[in-house]
Amino acid sequence: MKSQFSDYVVLPGSFKREPGGAQAKAAAQGGKDALITVTIKVKPKEPLPDLLSGKASAPVDRNTFYEKYGANPADIRQVTDFAHHKGLSVVKADAHTRTVELRGTHAQMEAAFKVSLQQYEQHGKSFRARSGDIYIPQELAGIIEGVFGLDDRDAATPKFKVRPHTAAPSSFNPNDLANIYNYPKDVTGKNQSIAIIELGGGYKPADITSYFQGLHIPVPKVVAVSVDGAHNSPTTPDSADGEVLLDIEVAGAIAPGATLVVYFAPNSDKGFLDAITQAVHDNTYHPSVISISWGAAEVNWTNQSLQSFNQAFQEAATLGISVCAAAGDDGSNDNVNDGNAHADFPASSPYVLACGGTKLTVANGQITSEVTWHEGSDSATGGGISDVFPVPDYQASAKIPVSVNTQQPGRGLPDVAAVADPETGYNVLVDGQRFVIGGTSAVAPLMAGLLALINEKVGKAAGFIHPKLYAASGVCRDITEGDNITAAGKGYSAGPGWDACTGFGVPDGMKLLELLG
Repeated sequence: MKSQFSDYVVLPGSFKREPGGAQAKAAAQGGKDALITVTIKVKPKEPLPDLLSGKASAPVDRNTFYEKYGANPADIRQVTDFAHHKGLSVVKADAHTRTVELRGTHAQMEAAFKVSLQQYEQHGKSFRARSGDIYIPQELAGIIEGVFGLDDRDAATPKFKVRPHTAAPSSFNPNDLANIYNYPKDVTGKNQSIAIIELGGGYKPADITSYFQGLHIPVPKVVAVSVDGAHNSPTTPDSADGEVLLDIEVAGAIAPGATLVVYFAPNSDKGFLDAITQAVHDNTYHPSVISISWGAAEVNWTNQSLQSFNQAFQEAATLGISVCAAAGDDGSNDNVNDGNAHADFPASSPYVLACGGTKLTVANGQITSEVTWHEGSDSATGGGISDVFPVPDYQASAKIPVSVNTQQPGRGLPDVAAVADPETGYNVLVDGQRFVIGGTSAVAPLMAGLLALINEKVGKAAGFIHPKLYAASGVCRDITEGDNITAAGKGYSAGPGWDACTGFGVPDGMKLLELLG
């Protein structure tokens, strides 16, 4: 007689390749008693609402959301029964976020999910990786949508670029850009919370105080939230601290009255997803906007990651939370260098406001030129056509081109853009040192700050703005010059109307307020 949980099936979308690159080498194995924590995502009671039809819809309140779209308690019990059967500990079981977190030894996890886990070393860092599929018991097929944390290799890179010392001296304070881009002037983001996702680095409060005092702007409230054991951990200016301070200082300079909630998580698919989930469902700070400056080409993600992250963004949209993400800094190849064009994720999610980059020239406070950011193969705006997500209905009339790889249609990105070229970048303070930093990672918090201003002015959260944005005209200043072609001749060019370099262009803050008000 067969025992419970003895028959296994493949978890769809879980296939993962071995770590690539000549520097990824198998390392000495740790003990099989080393502890591992995994996050399991469980299906919702009802399918999440389709918001991609092109029609704006009112957000759902949290109680209604959890009642309709949380996990079925019976499904949660099935997963926890499986955990007990396999000797795993249940760390957390949350029907609201459809999350079950399990902990067990290296050996127990291998047995529970029929995987082989291997230690590797690359660039001086040790990490755990798997290859092939994850297997789950037949009883849990259709209940478990994803298993995250068996593999803890880096999931994403920060999308910022430090200006080389040889560059011409031209840069901006973020609050000056608020004036140049015509942002609302009689609001500060008061009573708003902006969530900022970070997968490394940290900040020193003294830097934040000094930076904003130097701008003669009130010092915003900054709160650090630990996810999966990660925490605010500043080190040196050449580390991920540059990303963290860029995000905080840009968002805070635009919306100094907002609370900036920084979720520090490990750089893994589990850490990244857990941070987003925690931000979306944070019942303490209730962020109305989420800013994400980390990502990787779609080809680097498993399908289970793409779908589970996308569902998290769908949940955010359903709850009336706007999500802004950097579109990438390496042009059309998105740092893959296989000769093809690649879209960056999570910016390629149809529920995310993808933020591209420009090069900006200003004289006497007035814009004299703004073109697509493209200084070189490793310094150019991302953008392109998704190979994963179809064209959403809201983009149906935007004349999205087909992929230059497959000649097939897909979700086009970015949606909007702003200055990102490090040669015309942002003045920031990192670990006591002043830098000029660019990258589309600056544009995500810039847009997040603008949306926080609009939310305060309107008195409600703008939420999922795509249907309104794509149905309007004249809200953005069109960027028609330049391209992001870095993938062996493959890529996209700017032109009149929407394009896969700068989207609709640079939003005029007051016009966007009028649209969303």
